[in-house]
Amino acid sequence: MYGETSSSSVKAVLKTYGPKLDKAGAAAKTVGDELFDFAAILDANRQLERSLTDPSRSADDKTKLVRAILAGKVRPLTLEIVESLVASNWSRPADIADATEDVAVEALLCEADSRGKCSAVSIQLSQLSSALLNLPVVRQRLSDSHAEPETRVKFLNTLLKGQALDPVTVDLAEHATRDLRNRRYLSTINWLIDVAAEHRDRYMVTVTSAVPLKDEQFQKIKAVYSKKVGRQVFVNSVVDPKVLGGMRIQMGSEVTDNTVAAQLQNLKRAVA
Repeated sequence: MYGETSSSSVKAVLKTYGPKLDKAGAAAKTVGDELFDFAAILDANRQLERSLTDPSRSADDKTKLVRAILAGKVRPLTLEIVESLVASNWSRPADIADATEDVAVEALLCEADSRGKCSAVSIQLSQLSSALLNLPVVRQRLSDSHAEPETRVKFLNTLLKGQALDPVTVDLAEHATRDLRNRRYLSTINWLIDVAAEHRDRYMVTVTSAVPLKDEQFQKIKAVYSKKVGRQVFVNSVVDPKVLGGMRIQMGSEVTDNTVAAQLQNLKRAVA
């Protein structure tokens, strides 16, 4: 759980770099992996973590430090994101590693989005979670902090062998056991499921109508909202005869209700 300062910093970085990660397409996966690696560096070096979150040091000084560590070793977008993170303010030093991990997960989900596979990733993670519920010995091995990280990853890959999983699903599942970060494996998978669902829902347009949408209506709504948010959106069509006619369109907290049922309700209130 972030403090107020850290929460504001994470939101600001995601707001700035979310669209850039969307545009990165396939390269977003590499950015995500590189951010995971940097989070692991921070976890292993608390002195560096404190140096990069020290409020008495200037943002320029801290960005110079990360450039010395990462320049030429990661993609420019990865370096840009890390520079933004270290230039931000944090409630506590450990929050910067958590934030780096959050942006890494977002990067991988953006790559899945570029292929229309974000929903598949969410479903596959849920299936993995369900499969592990009745396998306590397996969960223990995946959460064993005394074992080498690559030993845990190798064990996971043996379990997943033969499964037709999306590369992002595999990447996230491996991260959960490679970088335990003082968590149990299953709790991390369940957290990733929640993040994937939240990511997908941010760009989900739910259209409620009395009859199924025609293809031209579906495509028009998708085009309008994609242009509005600057990225591809998902359109979820719900058929509800009670609306009588028209459409109710919702994206996040924004609702446009032009259904006949809503108009009748407004008329009834006006008469009353």
